[in-house]
Amino acid sequence: MSLAGLAFSLARPVLHSLDAERAHRLTIAALRMGLVPAPASRPRPELAQNLFGLVFPNPLGLAAGFDKNAEVAGQTLRLGFGFVEVGTVTPRPQGGNPRPRLFRLGEDHAVINRMGFNNEGHTHMRRRLAGPHPGIIGVNIGANKDSEDRIADYVAGYDCFAGVAEYVTVNISSPNTPGLRNLQGRGELGSLLARLGEAQKAKRPRPPILLKIAPDLSEGELEQVAEACLADPVAGVIISNTTTHRPALRSKHAGETGGLSGRPLFGQATRQLARFYLLTGGRLPLIGVGGIEDAETAWIKLRAGASLLQIYSALVFKGPALIEEILSGLSVKLKETGYGAVEEAVGCDAEALAAQGSSGT
Repeated sequence: MSLAGLAFSLARPVLHSLDAERAHRLTIAALRMGLVPAPASRPRPELAQNLFGLVFPNPLGLAAGFDKNAEVAGQTLRLGFGFVEVGTVTPRPQGGNPRPRLFRLGEDHAVINRMGFNNEGHTHMRRRLAGPHPGIIGVNIGANKDSEDRIADYVAGYDCFAGVAEYVTVNISSPNTPGLRNLQGRGELGSLLARLGEAQKAKRPRPPILLKIAPDLSEGELEQVAEACLADPVAGVIISNTTTHRPALRSKHAGETGGLSGRPLFGQATRQLARFYLLTGGRLPLIGVGGIEDAETAWIKLRAGASLLQIYSALVFKGPALIEEILSGLSVKLKETGYGAVEEAVGCDAEALAAQGSSGT
């Protein structure tokens, strides 16, 4: 067992005995103080890619939601991720929804959250991200719950972080801000992208804009989003956010409201990923999120159409050693299949995975 794996095996009983949100805050504190050992890793040129003008040393990233205020972006990059995404951050600080609002579903290897974009706001995050980065850091932006003009909030987010982020993700798919997902509709999405495009043209530098969408879109809704994303200024799409759907779950927390992530989301999110890849003809780089918990599930996401991957919930149950486990496993997969580089595998199984039933595997 690696040092990182041993450390997590010792810490996990303590962390999992605590309220999930308190355990999360302790994890952030441990990272900030340098108490989390970085897993041993090595460069893997076969996993490197150049996407939307950025060179990713490997395809595995940390999803937004873990480091909401960019407190430990550098520390998480050093764990072996190819990139990390901080946020979601809103223009003004907000406390989010009442506690408890974060739940571990151990029997299901899942998490339910209804955090509600709790964060310290643009100003605090921008200050933390000033200066050089040890790798690629994306900023996930959102709108304040009480905003009178949510599109203006997203434009403000792009304006604020254009000078400090390698990319900016527009999060219009959280289920925990009432009405936010309406921005995925044809009319509102068109207005949002038009205003973001204007903001991007006015900036120097101009970090790429990514869009994060929900896994709960119907086929017709997904087609509309795909059509909109093939126009400027969208450089890539993250598929997907958490789901409001509830498959059969065993945990006592199964009935909690909020967004479900982790293992039960894998099939649904992977089908949406494959469908979106086919709808866009592979012309947009996609980031696959939802249920990745080992090299096999990561490999399936790539073959469904993802160029990059993100994890979060699986780290709650497996710890930071999972990062190296996935990366080394992907390198083995490439050798076994005869591919010389990771991009050769992207989308190979998209048609089959798009047509699969609810099992998703």
